[in-house]
Amino acid sequence: MGKDDIYRKRHISAPRTAGASLRLLTGILENKVTGPLLSGKLLDEAGVSDLRRTESRESYTMRPPWPMKKIRTKPAEAMDPNKLREIPTRKGPVGGGDFSFESSDEFIEAYSDGRLTPEQVAQRVLDASRNLDSMSPPMRIFISQRADDLMAQARESTKRWKEGKPLGPLDGVPVAVKDEVDQKGYPTTVGTSFLGKTPSSKDSFAVARLRSAGALLIGKANMHEIGLGVTGLNPHHGSARNPYDPARATGGSSSGPAAAVAAGLCPVSLGADGGGSIRIPASLCGLVGLKPSFGRVSESGAAPVCWSVAHLGPIGANTRDTAIAYGIMAGTDPEDPNSLGQPNPHLKGIAKGNLKGIKLGVFRPWFEDADREVVEICGAMVDRLQIEGAKVVEVELPELDVMKVVHMLTIVSEMAAAHIQYSEDHKSEYGYDTRLNLNLASHLTAADYIHAQRLRVRICEHFAKALENVDAIVSPATGCAAPLIPADALKTGESNLSLLERIMRFAPAANVTGLPAISFPAGYTKNGMPVGLQAIGGMWQEHLLLRMAWVAESTLMRERPKVHMRLLD
Repeated sequence: MGKDDIYRKRHISAPRTAGASLRLLTGILENKVTGPLLSGKLLDEAGVSDLRRTESRESYTMRPPWPMKKIRTKPAEAMDPNKLREIPTRKGPVGGGDFSFESSDEFIEAYSDGRLTPEQVAQRVLDASRNLDSMSPPMRIFISQRADDLMAQARESTKRWKEGKPLGPLDGVPVAVKDEVDQKGYPTTVGTSFLGKTPSSKDSFAVARLRSAGALLIGKANMHEIGLGVTGLNPHHGSARNPYDPARATGGSSSGPAAAVAAGLCPVSLGADGGGSIRIPASLCGLVGLKPSFGRVSESGAAPVCWSVAHLGPIGANTRDTAIAYGIMAGTDPEDPNSLGQPNPHLKGIAKGNLKGIKLGVFRPWFEDADREVVEICGAMVDRLQIEGAKVVEVELPELDVMKVVHMLTIVSEMAAAHIQYSEDHKSEYGYDTRLNLNLASHLTAADYIHAQRLRVRICEHFAKALENVDAIVSPATGCAAPLIPADALKTGESNLSLLERIMRFAPAANVTGLPAISFPAGYTKNGMPVGLQAIGGMWQEHLLLRMAWVAESTLMRERPKVHMRLLD
């Protein structure tokens, strides 16, 4: 059997709807008579009927069933924030050109030499945020910002710097937080219009780690409603705009965190990823996005929307900032059982400067199943990684079509379960696209979910076999560059299953398996939109993925977004 026989394309052809047509479709689906008939057809189109006929003899699992050779009996030790300062810095643009994003070490340098204070930077963040929202169209990066809270943080950071006692490599560095994750004093809306009426009483584990390192938490960033979408469209809070072209989508669901970094409001942000929601916006906004191994960063204090595929992780302007934020957040949390049993996180060798001895797996039919320009750009980056010492090895990944449906069924079932308590009283308060998707999920069965989890075991076995011979599997991060934001979807959202599948074609595998994955810039299309290359590594191999991104970064000239603020000039 050839590779083309192993890789079976499932490109959804359901019609796109938005505005009045989406309202009508949602009404038909919610009708007790017509709903079951139409939902069955749509679920068939998504591959559910085929999945039900797929034989499975595997055991049932409630989390990524990745085999661990050694289970630790003592907690993993967090990385020392002060040691993270030892990661080498890069001065000015890399890869040629004259543009570079402002990095955390530049903020630290400005504070160290007394050129600026965190208070001054915090005020510039607030001013820049207002300016971005006064644009036409508004950038809508944040759902909420509290000037009093931010300035209070900045005063404490300024005091520490004056006393020569900074807390770590992010002290006074702006960091945005996705509004899916608790931050003390802020509501957590999860992108809805009705959740988060009461501010959170404490930080999530990840946010607490960032705060303990001195990060300036600059606001709760926008997102696709409840994370159930990959474009970033949000009819309640406005749709976050792509700084490379405000007419285009950021990707989602971590739309605001990616837009905040690309627009220059912060060098790093905290995102969440249940099906590519860190890597997709990182790719479409020209950034580095790391989805760690399942359980590597605690989910404690994150909205429980899709617990068996959920991951928290950083989106950074460059590899170093992404690595620092990851290093601060990674490690054991007694309140999150999934974080227990992990080995100590580390960042050894990420700045080694070459990829000698590293084998990159390519499953060619999968790699090439993207827009032609995306494939060419990603292929060129793989060529550059080979020049830097990597070796490309052909691998096979069977049943990727099954993997897609397993992921879809898993995440929408878990999201529907997470929101079952709101499904009646707040149904009309969701965006129409979210209502439609939650309704479709309600037509799935418990048997569907259990069957998907059994097949999940087999998908993990396929990736385990491929990773026996390579260090990472590479592919485009998305099937296309950032799409235009359609005007008719601004107030309702949209149902565009074909576009959704195209954008997230390569991302869900790492969520189904729990393996770490990264997206880093590979180049730009002819119209200036970013394209990312994805790498999926073995369990707990985040340091290797960051090493790849570090090397790739040195080979690529970064381009300035059309909308970009400078905080240190």
